This record gives sequence, structure tokens and C-alpha cells, in this order.
Amino acid sequence: MLENEVLHKIAKENKLTNPKFSRLTGGDINDVFLINAEGKKQVVKINNAEKFPGMFAAEKAGLEALQKPKVIDVPSVLGLGEIENTAYLLLEFRESAAKTKDFWETFGKQMVDLHKTTSEEFGFHQDNYIGSLPQRNNASTSAADFYISERLEPQLKLAKDKGYELGVQSSFFRNISAIIPDEKPSLIHGDLWGGNYLVNEEGNPCLIDPATAFAPREMDLAMMKLFGGFDKKLFEVYNREFPLEPGFEDRIPLWQLYYLLVHLNLFGVGYKSQVTSILTQYI
Repeated sequence: MLENEVLHKIAKENKLTNPKFSRLTGGDINDVFLINAEGKKQVVKINNAEKFPGMFAAEKAGLEALQKPKVIDVPSVLGLGEIENTAYLLLEFRESAAKTKDFWETFGKQMVDLHKTTSEEFGFHQDNYIGSLPQRNNASTSAADFYISERLEPQLKLAKDKGYELGVQSSFFRNISAIIPDEKPSLIHGDLWGGNYLVNEEGNPCLIDPATAFAPREMDLAMMKLFGGFDKKLFEVYNREFPLEPGFEDRIPLWQLYYLLVHLNLFGVGYKSQVTSILTQYI
């Protein structure tokens, strides 16, 4: 089915009249469009339902989990469905404005409040995705066990299947288990790089495209530091309001390892040297 025909069927299914469509910046996985239906603006993401089964249902669950504490702006899900092998997710549109003067301080405080939303177990009520890769979320009562079994091991196995020899030693898992803090599971975004937040119409942060779970909170902070795009004021406010366990700076590469493995498996050998460097750092 032609793309324009699919978009019109989505609009009709969601009772949007006289829709006009314009393409927004998306990515390798989804095509993203702004729908303007008689002045009512919404965003629709579409992809191949067979290639990415359950992706938008998982994203809906993640967005709703982040929205539930009411501590940071998250777009509401307005529709979810499938039309002839095209899956779609319909979302609130956010007009963009300039950052407020205290944007980064606000962002830091909101991340604190998000991370203070806790659970008795690590994991999530369903599996989801990190980029286009499946992400497991089986329950665990141990931060180290969760990070190893649900985050590192699946990506390490995938890397091995792709032919990357990373030389992982058993001492690596023992050593990282000993240094991962024994904190309560925090509600995290899970994939918080600079492209996964917006500045909303009020000039405040808005989170999008999550890989949500109850997980070690340091994962979000380490990802935010991996590719840049976040002002130091955010981290200063965060650590003042919700102090990190001693040794966080030394653990940053450990948490970044997961995201670098994801990038290795998605984008190729250019990330291998960073991965192997971190693996040897903890043996």
C-alpha cells in the first residue's frame, strides 16, 4: 500500500478530518509525520509491523509509565494500530520553544523525581526495544544480576553471533557485580541521548522514544554523558538533590558498555574498540 494511502487510512481510523501530512525527522526504524487536521496537530510514527513486532505497543507502555508519576512532560498516546502490515503510533504534538533560563536545572530536578519512582523489582511488565533491537525485561531483585542477564548478556551474544570476538572473561562479570550499587530499581527512560528529548512550548523538557524499565538509575546518567548534549548544570542539580553512590565516575564506562554494544550490533565495527576497552577495564 502506498504511504499516502496508509496515512489517510490512519487519519480516518482516528476520526481526523481533512488531514494534511508533512514528514518530520525520523530515523532508520520509523517514518514520522505531522498530521494537521483542521488545525489539530498530531504526530504519527509508522513502520513495518512484521519487521518490528510489538514495537509501538512497547513504546506506548513505556511512555505511559514515564507519564504516570507526572514529574516530567511526556506526549500522550492517542492511537495505536496496524493497517495492512504497517504499524502506527499516534502521539500528541509538541510545539517547540526556546529553553527557559533554568531549563537544565529543571531537567535535573525532574530526572531526580523520575528516578525516585521505584519498584520492588528490576525489570518491566513487558519486553521492549532499544533502537531496533529487542530488550528483555525479566524481573530481578539484584541490580547486578539484572544488568548482566537482561542487558549485557543478550548484546554480547548478538555481537558474538555477528562475528565480533570481544574476549569477555569470567572475571569481568565477577568484578562488575562487586561494584554495582545496591540501590532500589528506578524508573528510567533507558535510551536518553540528546535526540530523545524535546523542548516543549513552555520551554521545558519533554521525553520521547523511551526504552523504559525499572533499572539502575545510573544507566540514564551514563547514557546522557556518552554522546553529550546535556549541560553540566543538570548533573550538578541531580547530584545535589539525589546524591549518587561514591565511585559513580568510575562506573560510567560500565553503564555505557550496554549502549556501545547496542551501537556495535546496530552500526558496526566502528564501536568495537570502545567496547573492548571497557571490557578490559574491569578484568
